[in-house]
Amino acid sequence: MLILYGLGTTIGGGIYALVGKVAARAGMLAPLSFVAAALLSAFTALAFAELSSRYPKSAGEAVYVQQAFNKKSLTVVIGMLVILNGCISAAALANGFVGYLQVFVSIPDWIAIVTVTAALGLLAIWGIGQSVITAAVITVIEIIGLILIVWVTRSDLATFPVRLNEFNPGLNSAMWLGILSGSFLAFYAFIGFEDIVNVAEEVVDVENNLPKAIIITLILTTLIYCLVTLAAVLTVPPEQLGQQSAPLTYIYAAKTGSDATLISLISILAIVNGALIQMIMASRVLYGMSRQSMIPAQLNFMAEINPRTQTPIKATLLVMLLVSVLALSYAIESLAETTSLMILVIAVVVNTALVQIKLRAEEQPEKKGIRVPIAVPITGLIISFGFAIMIAIDLIK
Repeated sequence: MLILYGLGTTIGGGIYALVGKVAARAGMLAPLSFVAAALLSAFTALAFAELSSRYPKSAGEAVYVQQAFNKKSLTVVIGMLVILNGCISAAALANGFVGYLQVFVSIPDWIAIVTVTAALGLLAIWGIGQSVITAAVITVIEIIGLILIVWVTRSDLATFPVRLNEFNPGLNSAMWLGILSGSFLAFYAFIGFEDIVNVAEEVVDVENNLPKAIIITLILTTLIYCLVTLAAVLTVPPEQLGQQSAPLTYIYAAKTGSDATLISLISILAIVNGALIQMIMASRVLYGMSRQSMIPAQLNFMAEINPRTQTPIKATLLVMLLVSVLALSYAIESLAETTSLMILVIAVVVNTALVQIKLRAEEQPEKKGIRVPIAVPITGLIISFGFAIMIAIDLIK
């Protein structure tokens, strides 16, 4: 269930909503943008895996920073960044949802955004069990949708060996810059593994199951992204793909010449699934921080749990409002890159936290779960910092 939860939040935001935008930046080399983003994610994912086994609590990132530095002000800032990041990410997906919805019905964007955000908020309020089961079922459906895309493009995929030279950037600096620019967006598609830690208190044998789920989610996501992106650019010219608001629907229709209703429906489910999980994550972090007195006393009511649904209703309603406002105010690309930047800032601090914890490891008794070499968080820290600087420059431009 945790793996499906992680896949649900990553796949929905990546392939279904942004593959065309990445192709527009990186061209035929879009698959390499996803590989670069996966390598960037891997070190931080391993850091999260160890920290989640050491401190299996909701509001994970805030807890890790508090354990490492014992500075409440820094902990609050990181926690608030995580909450805001979840809201921005869900807003990006709400915008992605509009593009696919237009395939079926032409309605004002703002009506579609408000409606889908309210529906997902109510589902999150209904209960964590119902939400995760719904997310798991939709995740299976969206993976089937990606398999369908691979199947209809199988003849184009078969041409990969003879077209291999198109995927070799060589020493062409413009191509490498395209890969790098594409990876800024592609990194957003890998956001999700860190969300898993925020349902830690609802996981059985959390010290073992949570780290495994993080690692397996990242591996499966990378394999799926590379295969589908390869199929996409081999089938449709990247510049043409980048102009589509519903890229996978376009690929299916272009390849089969038939109605793309099925893949459009699956795409909609995939995107709303990712938004649902981001909203669950943000509300749980807000609840967890309030419960541990990490936010101003005036907001302590966010720690309230409804006795019937066993969910933080007030925290979820606030998240729902923030997502709606952000989705109505900004375009999907700006939201996606802003989310990536915020995640990288969080990754820098979390990797630094693990380094600090490891340096004083002799003070803490070892518990069961995963342990990684100290070189892993150090590498994650350096790479995340470098990428954060480059994305910030790109956003300023």
